[in-house]
Amino acid sequence: MDDHPDSGTVLLHIAASVLDTRSFTCRRMNHTKCNTLLQKPRRQSRIIKCIYVVGFMDLFGVSMIIPLLSHHVKHLGASPTVAGIVGSTYGILQLFSSTIVGGWSDVVGRRYSLLTCLLLSSLGYGLLGLSSSITLFVIARIPVGLFKHSLSICRALLSDLVSETERPLVMGHFNAASSVGFILGPVVGGYLAEHEGGFYTSSFTCAAIFLLNAGLVWMLPWSEALVKRTDANSNSHICEICPDHNATKNGAYQNGSSQGNNHHSMPKEELPEPGASPTPGKPPSALTRWRHVSLLQPAWRQLASVVSRIRLVATSDMWDLFLVRLLMAIGIMLYYSNFTLAMEERFSIKPKVTGYLISYSSTLGALAGCLVGPVTALYGKDMPALLLHSTVLTCGLIFLYAAAPSVGQVVVSSTFFAISTTIGRTCITDLELQRGGLQASGTLIGAGQSVTAVGRILAPLLSGLAQEVSPCGPPSLGVLLALSAAILLMFRIPKWSGRGKTKTAKL
Repeated sequence: MDDHPDSGTVLLHIAASVLDTRSFTCRRMNHTKCNTLLQKPRRQSRIIKCIYVVGFMDLFGVSMIIPLLSHHVKHLGASPTVAGIVGSTYGILQLFSSTIVGGWSDVVGRRYSLLTCLLLSSLGYGLLGLSSSITLFVIARIPVGLFKHSLSICRALLSDLVSETERPLVMGHFNAASSVGFILGPVVGGYLAEHEGGFYTSSFTCAAIFLLNAGLVWMLPWSEALVKRTDANSNSHICEICPDHNATKNGAYQNGSSQGNNHHSMPKEELPEPGASPTPGKPPSALTRWRHVSLLQPAWRQLASVVSRIRLVATSDMWDLFLVRLLMAIGIMLYYSNFTLAMEERFSIKPKVTGYLISYSSTLGALAGCLVGPVTALYGKDMPALLLHSTVLTCGLIFLYAAAPSVGQVVVSSTFFAISTTIGRTCITDLELQRGGLQASGTLIGAGQSVTAVGRILAPLLSGLAQEVSPCGPPSLGVLLALSAAILLMFRIPKWSGRGKTKTAKL
């Protein structure tokens, strides 16, 4: 028998070697492509940091004005009743405009809607600096009440830029940056108010801050936002490209994908991006979504798109989340509504000391924004459970304050109250975006702000009625509302979940 292999065997060995070489080359190319896709989002975080600065400056400017408004209205000769009506103008306008402006940002894009809101808010604060009568004061509050939604649009923009797993962390940092601005603003505003014409100086300074913010938004690296959006879409296909990456990142991506498949997003076929002309049968690309050419479309078409989004939100099954938001908003406002007066009547604490306690609590609330990411990671991204636990904790802390026999107990309740409310607000916003989908993130966040505006209108009325009974009446009523929210969550969370996965919202 011949010991040499025949020619057929040799050809088979050669073919096998060639296939192995090509397979190795393909795996190496796919691995390189996978690494490239993963590195891009990590390199491009500049726009997110710029949005943090916008949030800080926004609330810094606003908080310079807020403490001075009531004094200025009184200086203009308004009676307490007229001052109350004028003060409620802003809240009423916010109630009706929040959802509309949020939906408009979904239609025309974040850049142009954010610029419009900042410029018109700057105009309003500039007019406020010129107000020498009640009429001019009311006119100046109209553009601010209608278009002061820059923070909501910033949150919608952040939700567009980051993945679902990163969103609580980024939102927490944004809230922390904004809260720091809200803490520092009154210090500067109070210093300016001590000088002659201090209110007008503060108003013009606030207007200049909003103009500066508009310039910063105009110069934001929007091309990086586009790359982030494109990379997010590309990363959804990484598991197909790179099996090794799927093995190492299985937990993170499978968790996100399972939620993404169960959380309903508004279908692009149902709500096409105005001005876009996607290929039939193919969803719009990231480039189409970030061109924002819809700003040039007729106003009636933009309005029709906004109404369509609002209608879908209004007819969705997210009523439970919005009701929880309303109950908790009123409960938290009742906690603070007569805080200074109650501390003076219950413990003979001077307003100055109470102010220090409020500043301490506000500072903790700002710092708590940085804890949102670690806490959500500790809960394994189980946002419904985290929302339920933070709601129960908030309810207990309001009760602890209402029944406090000493100032020390009030300090303890204020300490943890600031942390629990910060985490709770981030949780409920994240759940609204999960269940509603990113295509309507502006509409959803705007609807949430409208619900909170309802709470701002109802809380003073309920607080006044409760104070007729006792100084502890407002926080006691807040305990009942927070407890109602916790009970509602206990009944509704199992209906959101199917085998541990969040139920799809019917948007």
